[in-house]
Amino acid sequence: MWATAVGVARVRALETERGDALFHDPLARAFAAAGGLWPSSPPLPDDEAARRRRLAVSFSIVIRTKFLDDLLQQACADGVRQVVLLGAGMDSRAFRMDWPEGTRLFEVDTAAPLDFKASVLRRERAVARCERITVPVDLREDWPAALAAAGHDPSGPTVWIAEGLLIYLPEDAVELLLARIGAQSAPGSRMGLTLGSRGVIERFGANAAPGSAASMWVSEMPDDPVDWLAGHGWEADCHTVRERAAAYGRPITTPPQREEGPGGLISAVRRQGASRLPG
Repeated sequence: MWATAVGVARVRALETERGDALFHDPLARAFAAAGGLWPSSPPLPDDEAARRRRLAVSFSIVIRTKFLDDLLQQACADGVRQVVLLGAGMDSRAFRMDWPEGTRLFEVDTAAPLDFKASVLRRERAVARCERITVPVDLREDWPAALAAAGHDPSGPTVWIAEGLLIYLPEDAVELLLARIGAQSAPGSRMGLTLGSRGVIERFGANAAPGSAASMWVSEMPDDPVDWLAGHGWEADCHTVRERAAAYGRPITTPPQREEGPGGLISAVRRQGASRLPG
């Protein structure tokens, strides 16, 4: 599944080349090129419906990247100095964002994407702007123990990012992940999630090409994500891609095709006195 992260890097590289880019990711092009997605991509279905689906997914990646960038900047402005990227993939925030002194950023992923990423970073002579710590572990295993061994301190607040991750996990795995995050989160911790909106698997996954990212989607957001996260000890706000896109000056001009429910861009704060479950 990690190879889909290279596709995300290609989207970020294309956004970076825009004159009105919402963010700049100088390493994204190198990741995409090393993964064979730059300058050209493998042949893709050329029918209009497939093209529209690709554009919609790419657009959502751009908007969610900006959304989580802003969340991280706000968390750091509020004094949080621990960042954990779950399923980090080709995320280059350690290198492209400005971090306050003392920030420790943990990238949690399996060894294969981290090794691929390391080879590109060496070739590009990239230098992190914070203390960057890679944690090679499968999220289906005891990743909290691996994170603790790498130096994460659960007694201090953390900002957690799960970007483009939960949609690939079955419901029981999502619940376990949230329980484990909560167990490692001091009050005042933050969390940024992206969730598959209701019906997205039917709209995008049903006719997806075998092996494509959409063909591996299995999980959509609950009907009430705010209530769901409250049950895990988090005070959450949810936003739609349409709402955030308009706020960023990149409005969606087409009307919604159906009634839009709660959005899948989630920002959350750990409540005081939230229960801490075993990791």
